[in-house]
Amino acid sequence: MTALLEMRSITKTFPGVKALDQVNLLVRKGEIHAICGENGAGKSTLMKVLSGVYPAGSYEGDILYDGAVAQFRSIRDSEAKGIIIIHQELALVPLLSIAENLFLGNERAQGGVINWPETFRQTEALLKKVGLNEAPGTQVGKLGVGKQQLVEIAKALSKDVRLLILDEPTAALSESDSQALLDLLLELKAQGVTSIIISHKLNEVRRVADSVTVIRDGTTVSTLNAHAEPITEDRIVRDMVGRDMAHRYPERARRAGEVVFEVSGWNVWHPEHAERQIIRDIGLTARAGEVVGIAGLMGSGRTELAMSIFGRSYGRNISGEVKVHGKRADVSDVSRAIAAGIAYVTEDRKSLGLILEETIQRNTTLANLPAVATSGVINEARETEVAEKYRAAMRIRTPSVFQKVVNLSGGNQQKVVLSKWLFTEPEVLILDEPTRGIDVGAKYEIYSIINDLSAQGKAVVMISSEMPELLGMCDRIYVMNEGAFVGELSAAEATQERIMSLIVTE
Repeated sequence: MTALLEMRSITKTFPGVKALDQVNLLVRKGEIHAICGENGAGKSTLMKVLSGVYPAGSYEGDILYDGAVAQFRSIRDSEAKGIIIIHQELALVPLLSIAENLFLGNERAQGGVINWPETFRQTEALLKKVGLNEAPGTQVGKLGVGKQQLVEIAKALSKDVRLLILDEPTAALSESDSQALLDLLLELKAQGVTSIIISHKLNEVRRVADSVTVIRDGTTVSTLNAHAEPITEDRIVRDMVGRDMAHRYPERARRAGEVVFEVSGWNVWHPEHAERQIIRDIGLTARAGEVVGIAGLMGSGRTELAMSIFGRSYGRNISGEVKVHGKRADVSDVSRAIAAGIAYVTEDRKSLGLILEETIQRNTTLANLPAVATSGVINEARETEVAEKYRAAMRIRTPSVFQKVVNLSGGNQQKVVLSKWLFTEPEVLILDEPTRGIDVGAKYEIYSIINDLSAQGKAVVMISSEMPELLGMCDRIYVMNEGAFVGELSAAEATQERIMSLIVTE
């Protein structure tokens, strides 16, 4: 097969970070080419370079498409050549119909007037191609996520797709919907459509992929040809993981005490799609002085689990029991969860963790205002005293606690979020991606704070997409996949290979 796409020595740099470093990718006509790698390896960045999200001139290296040098300056440029990317977060308008979504920005119109009969006729033909038996006028928001994924593919077909790129296409799908989607990719391959699939599900990769490229830390590690030799999951896992972790994590004396935090029989359904169970019969314990990790891929349900426990901030029809120090805890809303001794540091500090236009002082006391108030009136002197205490303890780099947090670095913003929750004096601290988007030096400081908390006898539950971080910090690690725990490993047992193998084989 001849090459349809070749990306040579692609290097993409952001301020202070080299996201891609001399990456090479060759995709042949008519094949399904898988790209594998850990979260943050650079897979999506590479596809954004290809599709014009990062335009020509913003990266180094060359893109050859159909034998000619291509310089895409926008998504419109790449789509004009038949390159269509479907992101993990679907780009559909829920309140519009299937037909309206399929041809949005690509309307079937004459003289500025949409030809609805032709639009509906073409919609029916496209839906038939992807095996979706729905009326063109059906509102997209009323479809399940599996059917929405098929609508996205039909939309790509409406643009005369030659190279279809799918980013984690089955992450949010049920087993049956996933199989249907993979079958469709094989059918499209038979029709001459070339596909690139980004996926962590190695059983699915092995089922459909002709070639596999593994990227680690922004660099191409290997390209495997399924027709030349069998591609094993162990080989892909070995290429995906493996990095030097020496001296990245502070030393900590590991001494676990009594069980502080216990979750049992925890089940959660999707807040909008009543038929989708997101969390399945989770059981979890964390002891005093223990750091317990939760490993899993994006879409595995880690954040949904944390938010549902913390005051039922996510989900519906929630069932199960939470205990703190052996006593049943009322977590029916956020204020009761805080009163029960539970704190949750969200993965999205800018939208959900902080009020960016407020000061460090105000953000620090926000979750425990009664502690700085007298008769319902905030004592500003007391509030300043508390903020100064945490500024010193957390080593927040700022000229004043009256500084707006929007002006702080990511690492210092994260320290303010931690300060806010530590001021509630929790027994249990759930940390969701605690070092996301911060530099290496700030990460070490956050790790030191986590160690200090465990030394004080707190129970810490840490969710992270970075397996080396979990291995470097945690006493035990629960492995999560598709809303359920599929394994539990002690610090002595845990390796990146074992964690990834549990994720992709269960």
